Amino acid sequence: MSADDWDIKGPGSACAECAREFDDGEEFYTRLEFGPEGYIRSDYCRTCWRDEMKAGAVSTWRTVFHRPPPPQEPVRKETAEALLRRLIESGDESRRNVVFILAVMLERRRILVERDVQRRADGRVLRVYEHRRTGETFIILDPGLSLSEVGKVQEEVVSLLDGEGGSEETG
Repeated sequence: MSADDWDIKGPGSACAECAREFDDGEEFYTRLEFGPEGYIRSDYCRTCWRDEMKAGAVSTWRTVFHRPPPPQEPVRKETAEALLRRLIESGDESRRNVVFILAVMLERRRILVERDVQRRADGRVLRVYEHRRTGETFIILDPGLSLSEVGKVQEEVVSLLDGEGGSEETG
C-alpha cells in the first residue's frame, strides 16, 4: 500500500494565506492538490478564498471548522474509526479491502462524508472523505470489490473489531 493510495490530512486551524485562526463553527474552504511529497491539503478562510484556487487542484470543497474535542479515555474494544486509522498508518497492503469497507461503514454512520471521487490514469479510483467532526481528510483507494467479495471482507472486519485476527485492543 503506497502513501498515494490513501492518507489522512487533518484540517489546519488557521488560514493558509492570512494565518488567521479559524473560529469554532466557521465555514472555510479546502484545496487538495498532489505534489512531490503526496497529497497537500490547504485550508482558507472565506476572505482569502478565490475561485481561481480551484485550478490545478485535485479537489476543493467548503466545510465547517470544529475545534478538536478534549482527549477521551481509551475505549477497550477497538472502534471502526480507530481500526481504520491504525490500518492506514500501518500501510499493510493486504488490508486494502478492509480499509475500504471500514470507510464505507463510517460513511453510512455519517462519520465520514465523501467529498470527491478521482479516477486516475491507471484506472484506479480514489475516494476523498472528510471526517464530519475533526475535518480530517481520508484518501481511500476503492479496490472495486465485487458483491461476492464483500461478505468475506465484512467477516474480516468483524473479526478485527472483535480483537481477533492479529488486532491489538486500544486500551
